[in-house]
Amino acid sequence: MFRIETHAISLVRRGLMAALIVAASVLIGATVALAESHGFAGLEGGTFAMGSGKHYREEAPVRQVTLQPFSIQKTEVTNAEFAAFVEDTGYVTTAEKDLDQSDYPGLPPDLLKAGSMVFAQPKDPVALNDINLWWRYVPGAQWRHPRGPESSIEGLEDHPVVQVSIEDAKAYAAWAGGRLPTEAEWEYAARGGLDGAQFSWGEDYDPSEGWKANTWQGVFPSIDTAEDGHHGSAPVGSYASNGYGLYDMAGNVWEYVSDWWIPGHPTKDQTNPGGPSKTLAEQFANSAVGARHVVKGGSWLCAPSYCFRYRPSARQPAERSLGSNHIGFRIVRDGVN
Repeated sequence: MFRIETHAISLVRRGLMAALIVAASVLIGATVALAESHGFAGLEGGTFAMGSGKHYREEAPVRQVTLQPFSIQKTEVTNAEFAAFVEDTGYVTTAEKDLDQSDYPGLPPDLLKAGSMVFAQPKDPVALNDINLWWRYVPGAQWRHPRGPESSIEGLEDHPVVQVSIEDAKAYAAWAGGRLPTEAEWEYAARGGLDGAQFSWGEDYDPSEGWKANTWQGVFPSIDTAEDGHHGSAPVGSYASNGYGLYDMAGNVWEYVSDWWIPGHPTKDQTNPGGPSKTLAEQFANSAVGARHVVKGGSWLCAPSYCFRYRPSARQPAERSLGSNHIGFRIVRDGVN
């Protein structure tokens, strides 16, 4: 079972904004077009069955959750949109900051360098019980260089931004006049009105009827046949929307939500839940890592045989201060805009 964590670099990385970083003008131009074409979907809220008793145990139990109206971004935040935020604010992301050795005396020098986690596809099949066989900490990996210093987002302006921490996502959301969704809001939106269905498009998935999400085909993690048209992230909105007009609520990249992670749901029905407390979440985390947050939706690295999590009820934990090249986010606003 995949876990987005690396104990050797279990960190809480902090820092303040730095000097203005000028993003490429082509990214900013794309931002305007994206904002006009995608926008937000207003959802009236209501009551739905949250969770699942049919899959992984952390998705249980199923209970009734009632939500007030909210609006959610139709797509994941793109590189172009994030670039506009950075240009306007001078924001420096978590992955761009070196660690202070005095704060982390036990870490080797290479892990003190600014960087992030990158998927490293093995050439041959490997055992699935050791994620270190396909994940690497890469100095210099960050949102502009998602696979390392030699990589670029040029030509990927309409792909979801990755290599951001949840703190980076929250900073963007505040700048954009929104916030991160709660897990309940995200799951309600992902279901698209299909209460209790296994997927965001219905109960079944037959690829012969057409690909519905950007996921992994082949033998994970060594062979991705990319039959769905993409290896790695896809441009946002590459597949059909769900019943609420939302894109990529399954696959492409995992998405941060505001809830702290614990391995399960409450047993009682709830109204507008905000998730467990940080104190409770710390009881289910390594002390060096600290409390983690929930990510939803699965990613292009999810395969039926390994990470069967491109479903609305699926959930995983993510460290607060460590990004990867398959986690992004979208934002919400209160009320129906």
